[in-house]
Amino acid sequence: MPTQDIRKQVAVALEAVTNKKAEDVALLQLPGESSTFTDYFLICSGSNPRQVQAIADEVDERLSKDMGVEPNAREGYQTAEWILLDYVDFVVHIFNAQRRAYYDLERLWKSAHKLTAEELLHPEAAVVETAPAAPVLVVRKRAKKAAAKKSTGVRAAARQSARGAGAKAPARKTAAKKTSAKKSAVKKVATKKAAVKKKSAAKKSGAKRK
Repeated sequence: MPTQDIRKQVAVALEAVTNKKAEDVALLQLPGESSTFTDYFLICSGSNPRQVQAIADEVDERLSKDMGVEPNAREGYQTAEWILLDYVDFVVHIFNAQRRAYYDLERLWKSAHKLTAEELLHPEAAVVETAPAAPVLVVRKRAKKAAAKKSTGVRAAARQSARGAGAKAPARKTAAKKTSAKKSAVKKVATKKAAVKKKSAAKKSGAKRK
């Protein structure tokens, strides 16, 4: 059966359970590896046995009248705890609250994709909605590149500053050495002058004694 026809049938079933005030309605598109079993699960709950049966009757009647489709199998109608309507390409599960929680089909089939009625009939809408994600990723990548570039620039500036400081340090040491050498030379000259002066004074003193 064409995929579009299957989707229309599922949409009719979805409308039927909604009309009967079904609770916690969930439409699951099963993953590809389970396609030999079925394509869709329509899961919902009724608050009491009468409502569970009424929901099943509405789905059965609407699909039979509107789409000319009959279920391949019906199970659980009398107990009304879990009624299963198997249409081969999709399966309708109608639970009471206790059985719904116990079997927890959504968790069991957690790899399935949850669909809205809009996505069911117009699958291209899901593509349009997810399309803006690409620019966001691009912006994030650009931001990361800019941050990396900025970080690299900061590191380069720090290295350059360190080099400059390293170059200045030897220059300061050289200047200090020159200053120290000058002071030492001056001190030596002064010492020599003092010695010459002292020697000259001693000579003069000896000459006077004679």
